[in-house]
Amino acid sequence: METQLKTFYSQFSRKIDVYSATLLRVSLAIVYIWFGALKVFETSPAEELVQETVYWLEPSIFIPLLGVAEMMIGFGLLIKKWTPIVILLLLLHMFVTFFPIVIVPRLCFNTTLFYPTLIGQYIVKNLVLIAAALTIIGKHHQKQSMT
Repeated sequence: METQLKTFYSQFSRKIDVYSATLLRVSLAIVYIWFGALKVFETSPAEELVQETVYWLEPSIFIPLLGVAEMMIGFGLLIKKWTPIVILLLLLHMFVTFFPIVIVPRLCFNTTLFYPTLIGQYIVKNLVLIAAALTIIGKHHQKQSMT
C-alpha cells in the first residue's frame, strides 16, 4: 500500500509540476480581478481598512483607482510574456498591504501580534500570495533559461 501511494504521488507530482505555475498565475489573476472589481464597484469589505490606512487621500477617488490597478495586475497575470513586470507590481502591492499593521494596528490585532482580528488575518494571508508570486517568477525564469 505504501509503495502504491508513493508511486501515485510521484506520478501526480510530475504531472502537476507542468501546470502548477499556470494554475498559480490564473488563480492569482482571479483574486486580483475579483478584489479589484469589488473596489471599483464600491462593494469591497476592505474599504474601511483602505480609508483608515490611506486617510490623507479621498476614498471616493483612491479606492476605485486602487481597484483598477489591482484589476490591471490580474489581467496582466493572464499574459505570460508580461509575467516579470506584473509580478514586480504584485510584490510592490503586497508590500503595501502590510502598512495597516503599522498605521492602524488597532484594526489588525486585538491585544497582541498573536491575536489578529479578521483584518489582521486578511493581511497575514498575503504571505501566501507573495510565495505564489515568487514561485511563478521562479518557474517563468526557469522556462526562459531553458529556451
